[in-house]
Formats: sequence, C-alpha cells, structure tokens
Amino acid sequence: MTLEPSLKLVIFDCDGVLVDSEPPVIGLMARYFTAHGFSLSEHDVHSLFVGGTLRGAGEEATRRGAILPDDWFDDFKSQMFALLRQGVPLIAGIIPLIDALDDAGIAKAIVSNGAVDKMQITLGPHGLMDRFNGAIYSGYIHGSPKPAPDMVRAAMAQFGATPAQTVMIDDSPAGCRAGIAAGVRTLGFATEGQDAKLAETGAEVVGSMAQITSLLL
Repeated sequence: MTLEPSLKLVIFDCDGVLVDSEPPVIGLMARYFTAHGFSLSEHDVHSLFVGGTLRGAGEEATRRGAILPDDWFDDFKSQMFALLRQGVPLIAGIIPLIDALDDAGIAKAIVSNGAVDKMQITLGPHGLMDRFNGAIYSGYIHGSPKPAPDMVRAAMAQFGATPAQTVMIDDSPAGCRAGIAAGVRTLGFATEGQDAKLAETGAEVVGSMAQITSLLL
C-alpha cells in the first residue's frame, strides 16, 4: 500500500478521535449541570456541547437555567481530571494508523478545543503526547477554538502543507466546520450516531479508523 503522493499532513481531533475520553466527561457534565439547575441527559450533553469548550458549555448551561458557582470551572476541571486519571482507552485502530503515517513520513498534528493539561492526562499514558510533540494545538492557547479554522491553518503552516495536502479527522460538527473552512479534506468520524450532523457540515462521514486507513493508505 502507498499513500497518496499529495498527502503531507493529517490533523486529528483529540477526544473521540484519538482517545475514548468523551463518555466519562459527558456523564460528569450531565450530573454536574443537573445538580446546578439545568436538568439534561448524556444524550443532551452530546448534542449540545461535544466539540465545544468547557467555558462555552458553562455559558450555554447558564443561559438555559443553570446556577453555577463562581468557581464552577475549576471545580468541574478538578472532578474531570480525577475521573480521567482513572484511565481512558484509545480509539480502536488509531495506533496502526499513526504507525503507518510515521512509516510513510506523513506529518501529523492534534487540533483540539481541549486544554493541554487535559490532553496530558488522556494521551500521556499511551505515549501520544510524545508522538505528537511540537504539533499539539489547543483552543485555550493557540487562537480561536473550532469551528474557527485558525488552529487548522496554524498546523498547516507549521508543516508547510497546503489544504490540498491535508486531511482532518474530527467527530464533532464544530471540528468538521473548522476543517471545511480551512479548505481541507475533512473526515467526520461518526461513532455516536452523529452521521447526519457531520454530513451537514460537508464532511466525508466515516465510521472506523480501519475505514480511514483504507481511504488514506
């Protein structure tokens, strides 16, 4: 198998694409906001907040009736980090894909709306912080969060890749919109029934890392 000659960079979202860290965080968010006056299910959390920022989720929850304490952000992060330190699994098939890209000399980057300290907790035990060293972009410190295309463009600039030489993989509408806005081929990774929402962004919907591997290799 050979990679397409034009492929120079693959950009990955973090949560839900590299590691299966979304379920515990979604559960915690549903419990937390419900306890503070905004009752919602895990399905509601996924629909409303996945792909956004934690602060953005708090602002929306407040708009919908939640009464959050002044220190809610730090409080929630503390609970979230404690939960994630119990360990989160890798997305099935992600290591073979990363190995193949490395073997082919294809650059890779992470573009996430999550905080770097969170990624250290979820990616570090799997060795992925080291494997993406120097190419990890966070919406907290590297420009506007997705759906803005800023971080996608920054990653392309880092590796001298054009939009035609870049593929982005994301599991949220916000992330897919960022890729589309940057003009790159965007694969919407749909494993939670979000196929239609990702397709609406213009992304190419895929259901497994094996499928992505077959598209790129």
